[in-house]
Amino acid sequence: MSRPVLCNRAARRLFLDRHQLLRPGAGTGRGADLHRLLNNLGFVQVDSVNTLARAHDLILWSRRGQYRPRALELAVARDRTAFEHWTHDAAVVPMEFYPMWRLKFARDEARMRARWPSWQRSGWEQEFDTVLERIAAHGPTCSADVGEGQEKGSTGWWDWHPSKTALEFLWRSGRLAICHRRGFRKYYDLAERVIPAEYLNTRVADAEIIDWAMSAAVARLGFGTSGELAAFFEIVTREEARDWCARAVENGRMFEIEVEGADGARRRSFSDATQMAAIPNLPDPSSRVRLLSPFDPALRDRARAERLFGFYYRIEIFVPAAKRRYGYYVFPVMQGDRLIGRIDAKRSGDALRVAAFWPERGVAMGKGRQAALTAELERVARFAGLSDLRFDTGWLRA
Repeated sequence: MSRPVLCNRAARRLFLDRHQLLRPGAGTGRGADLHRLLNNLGFVQVDSVNTLARAHDLILWSRRGQYRPRALELAVARDRTAFEHWTHDAAVVPMEFYPMWRLKFARDEARMRARWPSWQRSGWEQEFDTVLERIAAHGPTCSADVGEGQEKGSTGWWDWHPSKTALEFLWRSGRLAICHRRGFRKYYDLAERVIPAEYLNTRVADAEIIDWAMSAAVARLGFGTSGELAAFFEIVTREEARDWCARAVENGRMFEIEVEGADGARRRSFSDATQMAAIPNLPDPSSRVRLLSPFDPALRDRARAERLFGFYYRIEIFVPAAKRRYGYYVFPVMQGDRLIGRIDAKRSGDALRVAAFWPERGVAMGKGRQAALTAELERVARFAGLSDLRFDTGWLRA
């Protein structure tokens, strides 16, 4: 039996709609509206680099123009409607997902115990009790508060002193939770003093967690291969994902489709009736030009983005060892349901400086599109607290 074909235009629109990028970004970007947005996205990746704005803030702002960073801080630190942990990387996750993270805590702990002894400095396992006792007695603690007398690392991000390693291990394995940040420094507390009891005390069977994680991934991607669905939260193993998809097809919950890429090639994927039924009612995409974070969830899987949108995008990084400012500097730019180019934009004093814009093949940068790009850059500048917008000579590249 032949599989149904999802044409590229419909695939792009469904994918962007599930990533909250197809429609205009109405909403306050705080409180209940921010919580709905986080839930719809599944999580938002947290990153410290601040060339223009921090990745998580730019991700949320690109979907809610009224969003401001303080709203996410309050969701984690005061309202406890979200918590910080890991998906594929550090992320802010809706609090109601916390019971599902218990499987991830256990699996992360097993991986850390297997791998960290070979590439972390020794002694971190002996620090568990000391760290836990200190936090229990004195409250929220950051890495600077522990490890007195221990040699501090000097060779990179992962060169931690043993007490810092213990903090991270206890957080990743679920015994500690991040209660707040100051600047970008994490403060840890006992999980029972951070996570609301209704979520902390809920226990869910592993099989139910796997089913939830896969179903939730379909709802937030629209479609995907078994590997893409497993990679969404990084809770489910690839083998578990393949087995789940096979069973879901057998019992009629899911079905296989062929998703057409930008080049016409097709890729076998999985979806469900809810996703397919939504396609005829999807609106035309907003004509707004959007500057996205390089870590935007729609672009997280570079290979998938290339297949769907027909462009290749990589994160450009300055390396500290080269004595240059660290940070990604090339931002993807979207209009409607396509990526129209990449832009080198960064803070420069009180201005947003645009050094270069590279249109994608076949994208004409006429006066109307340039005006729309300028309007977006003005919005970004205001969001970043900058008062001016400056273009370098020759910024628009062929």
